[in-house]
Amino acid sequence: MIPKLKYTDSGNFFILAGPCVIEGEEMAFRIAEHIMKVSDQLKVPFVFKGSYRKANRSRIDSFSGIGDEKALKILEKVGASFGIPTVTDIHAANEAEMAAAYVDVLQIPAFLCRQTDILMAAAQTGKVVNIKKGQFLSAESMQFAAQKVVDCGNKNVMLTDRGTTFGYQDLVVDFRGIPIMQKTGFPVILDITHSLQQPNQTLGVTGGNPEMIETIARAGVAVGVDGLFLETHFDPANAKSDGANMLKLDLFEPLLTKLVRIRQTINQI
Repeated sequence: MIPKLKYTDSGNFFILAGPCVIEGEEMAFRIAEHIMKVSDQLKVPFVFKGSYRKANRSRIDSFSGIGDEKALKILEKVGASFGIPTVTDIHAANEAEMAAAYVDVLQIPAFLCRQTDILMAAAQTGKVVNIKKGQFLSAESMQFAAQKVVDCGNKNVMLTDRGTTFGYQDLVVDFRGIPIMQKTGFPVILDITHSLQQPNQTLGVTGGNPEMIETIARAGVAVGVDGLFLETHFDPANAKSDGANMLKLDLFEPLLTKLVRIRQTINQI
């Protein structure tokens, strides 16, 4: 389904991984190279993730990007240099065609998953469309978001769970949602790091709970999720977006090694 995806017959889940936002070429290549080395070693299919712009920010002075075209060209260069597919999120219908010229997968942010115009625009590019489940929606309701893409003639759909709103400043993952969404016949991904966000903090900066990354990831793999999404950075404390819930890059290999072993065990049952 995803162009250039390697190791699809390995029996492993696939991963969408990378920084929250493209901060520059050097950082993007550094992160991509590390993830690719680990994923090749473990035969885990890998899609490089990076946002070319962050549209959903708590404050107007929050970092949003280095420029759309500049960031998209970096994503394209990463994909071409390493021979891997890339994914980025779009924020409005008129961005779909622009982003599709540079990446392999278009991602629909959770808050926009019910917006018909953006789903139709993404579908009409012919790219794979990854729809994140709104924090306010049930797993069952995601069939309708997927159907909008299919009705536009594009069957290349993936669905991603990123937690459900629990009160004002927390999210929880209902793991029943994974098999429920898998009934659609589309691959289902668990967004580990965004599921651990603590939004709407009083300082206007989103918090997080990264020490729970391994717990959520282990549970998702045990339940049988098709793919994992996670954001990682070599210096989360100084990342320009979502540093509070990202995985430190040097922890990526030990985490993925454990998760592959869990999947191998599950496959033998």
